[in-house]
Amino acid sequence: MLTNLSIKNYALIEELSVSFKDNLSIITGETGAGKSILLGALGLVLGKRADSTTLKNTKIKCVIEAKFSIGNYKLHEFFEENDLDFEADTIIRREILPSGKSRAFINDTPTTNQVLQLLSLKLIDVHSQHQTLQLSDTKFQFEIIDALANNSAKIASYKRGLSLYNQLNSDLEKLKKNQEVAQDQYAYNLHLFEELEKANLKSDEQQVLEQELDKVNNVEEIKLNLTEAQASVFDEEVGLQALLAKFSLNLNKIKSYSKEYNDLFERASSLKIELDDIANEIENLNENVEFNPSELENLNDRLQLIYNLQKKHSVSSIAELLVIKEELSVKVDAVENSSAQIKAKENEVKEVAQKIDELAKSIYTARKKAIPVLIKKLESILSILGMENTRFQFNLEHTNQYFSNGKDELQLLISANKGANFGELKKVASGGELSRIMLSVKSILSEYSKLPTIIFDEIDTGVSGDVSQRMADIMQKMSANMQVITITHLPQIAAKGQQHYKVYKQDLNNNIVTQLKKLSKNERINEIAEMLSGKNISSTAIEHAKELLN
Repeated sequence: MLTNLSIKNYALIEELSVSFKDNLSIITGETGAGKSILLGALGLVLGKRADSTTLKNTKIKCVIEAKFSIGNYKLHEFFEENDLDFEADTIIRREILPSGKSRAFINDTPTTNQVLQLLSLKLIDVHSQHQTLQLSDTKFQFEIIDALANNSAKIASYKRGLSLYNQLNSDLEKLKKNQEVAQDQYAYNLHLFEELEKANLKSDEQQVLEQELDKVNNVEEIKLNLTEAQASVFDEEVGLQALLAKFSLNLNKIKSYSKEYNDLFERASSLKIELDDIANEIENLNENVEFNPSELENLNDRLQLIYNLQKKHSVSSIAELLVIKEELSVKVDAVENSSAQIKAKENEVKEVAQKIDELAKSIYTARKKAIPVLIKKLESILSILGMENTRFQFNLEHTNQYFSNGKDELQLLISANKGANFGELKKVASGGELSRIMLSVKSILSEYSKLPTIIFDEIDTGVSGDVSQRMADIMQKMSANMQVITITHLPQIAAKGQQHYKVYKQDLNNNIVTQLKKLSKNERINEIAEMLSGKNISSTAIEHAKELLN
């Protein structure tokens, strides 16, 4: 619960600090005294936007601190998730600098406005005068029903499933779109791939073919030189074999005279062996060398095919053509296999849809059960508040459409008078009736939400007399389970508080400032008497005030 609020340099407030207790606290004050300023300052520590126009003195920063007692509200996990130090007495501080920039701290750890907003949802519910308009908001109506239906865990699970479902659907649409784009190019890519596949290219083929072609194109020169080489080896008088034989014979005659001569003979013998081998190979090659027009044509055709493919794909090597072939293969496969991928993704979508459909149905069933309970509670409380003829009708329909909180559509109708037709809330209920309905809703929600604190900002608008007394009784009953702070202009409600605070303006050295003080018993009597009779407090008003307080 909120235990202390400290404000420095905000709007008309120079500096004030006020402590709050549990149960029911009342805040009163004349119109324009600054009650809304207090709520504005509290809103800043709860994560609302701020700028330098809120500073009373634009040369120094504004500092607002709110202290909450949270030891019993199971918030350890939230603090761990947001890397914050948990303290049973947690202090939230907001600073607005003269430049307009702001800083936020939780237990002196810097944080963001978003974290403040998330934490505030777990700490406090501030009901503004305009919040009664929420009663006509379908989202708010669902929140009421879901609180009674205990749907929070199911809806959280449903939202996670819906997020996955939407992501999978997005992925599926991308696959289909990619398939369409790829399909347009598929025929051409397939043609290019099959053309390269049919060519059956080898990585080193071009060099080998070019060498073979060079050989075939020069077959006459090769034949001539091989023939001459062969003749220079086998001529009986001046051929290399005859000369080398004579050379070896000379060395053979002297080899026995020394090791050196013998070595020379052996080397000469090796030369003869090598020459004989070369001679035989030349003879074989020469026999096989002949001009083959068919081979020339084949070589030319094969190389021309390679050159054409290289030109077509703007490359200069077979290695590059093989890379392109692989890329084309991937593109072709992507199209040919995309149907299987799409089918698999569709199955994923279907599985997730089935799970969230089951959750949505469970949410719907729980809502159906909760609505009669809610209607009974609302009509019971409103009967106490002088709206005994009010009847509610919640039309809940389960649809095929996915919404953020399920698959249901809701219509709330109300009949405010006996025999009257049912109509939309905003068209049927008056301002005072809306205030009483909202108080009834908040009273019911307080049994389920387990929020530490609720603040009512003139929820008594449009009511008076006996009804306000009953509204006060309801707020007092609520305060048995949670801290209730009520800003009111009605003495009947003001008298019900365990604590009573007054907001007022004060002239300090020609400087108007807003002050807040906790009233003593006698000050409360005077304040309530003034609320009853105006500035000129009568003795009757004093007695009436005492009676209300007692």
